[in-house]
Amino acid sequence: MMPFLYFPEDKTEYIPAVITLVIFIALAVFFMRWIMKKSKRDQEHFEQEYQGALNHAKKKNAHTDSSSNQ
Repeated sequence: MMPFLYFPEDKTEYIPAVITLVIFIALAVFFMRWIMKKSKRDQEHFEQEYQGALNHAKKKNAHTDSSSNQ
């Protein structure tokens, strides 16, 4: 059979693995939410700082799109 698989008879040996799994999942969720919040703040900061350039680019894009449709 497969001698490298180990399934203990005493199920309490699973407790450290479950605790470790829960810790890592909690940390992953925490850091994912932190990254999402930071990304949103960075995007808002970028949009505030470069609002004029963004508006200019949108107007230029709109002008180019309307002239190419004719």
